[in-house]
Amino acid sequence: MPDTTHIPDHDRFQLRLTGLSCASCVTRAEAALSRVPGVLSARVNLASETARVEAAAGRVTAGALGEAVRAAGYGAEPVEAEPPTNDPRHEAESAALRRAAIFAGALTLPLFVVEMGSHVFPAVHHWVTATLGPQTNRVLQFVLASLVLFGPGLRFYRIGIPALLRGAPEMNSLVAIGTAAAWGYSTVATFLPLALPDGARHVYFEAAAVIVTLILLGRYLEARARGRT
Repeated sequence: MPDTTHIPDHDRFQLRLTGLSCASCVTRAEAALSRVPGVLSARVNLASETARVEAAAGRVTAGALGEAVRAAGYGAEPVEAEPPTNDPRHEAESAALRRAAIFAGALTLPLFVVEMGSHVFPAVHHWVTATLGPQTNRVLQFVLASLVLFGPGLRFYRIGIPALLRGAPEMNSLVAIGTAAAWGYSTVATFLPLALPDGARHVYFEAAAVIVTLILLGRYLEARARGRT
C-alpha cells in the first residue's frame, strides 16, 4: 500500500469492526477498505477489532468506508477515540460465548461418552445396546447433536454460509461445511439407512458436536483475552 508518511493533506479514520474471526477476515476487510476511491492505506487489527484508514483529504467519508466493510460481510461503525479498556461490548461477547460453550458442552459430553465409550470399552457398548438399543441410541444422538449445531452452533452457519455464497469462504464456512456434512450423513444413516451401502451406515454426530463445542470454547477464550488486551 502507498506510503503516507510524507503526505500532509490526508484524513484519518478509525472504525470498529465486528464479525472478524481469522486472518483471512482481516485480509478481506483491508482489501474492501483499500478499494474505496481515495483510500491511501488501511490497517485492520484483529485483536482490537479496529481498522485505521488514511485517505486523500476530502475524498472519503466514514459512511463509505463502513459500507465497503459491510459489503464484504462484516460490521463496521466509526469511532472518534480509542476503544475503552473496559469495553462492555467485549464483556457481553465473552459472556455470551461462555454461555454458548457451557450449553454445547453439556449436550456434547454425554454424546461423546456414549459414542466413543462404546468403541473403546466393550462394556459400554453392551450397556447401550441392552438399555437403549441401536436405533434409539442413534435417534438420541441426532437430537443432542441437532441441539448443539442449531442452537449455539447456529452462529457459524449464519456467518459462514453467506460468506461461502459470496465466494469468500472463511473459518466459519469451514466449520459450517464440516459439521453439516457429518450431521447430514449421520442423519441419513439414522433415518434412511437403506440409502447407504452395507458397511457405510455409521454415524458421526459426536464429531459434529465436538467441533462446535471446541471452537466455541476457543472463541470464548479469545474474546476474554481480547477484552483484557
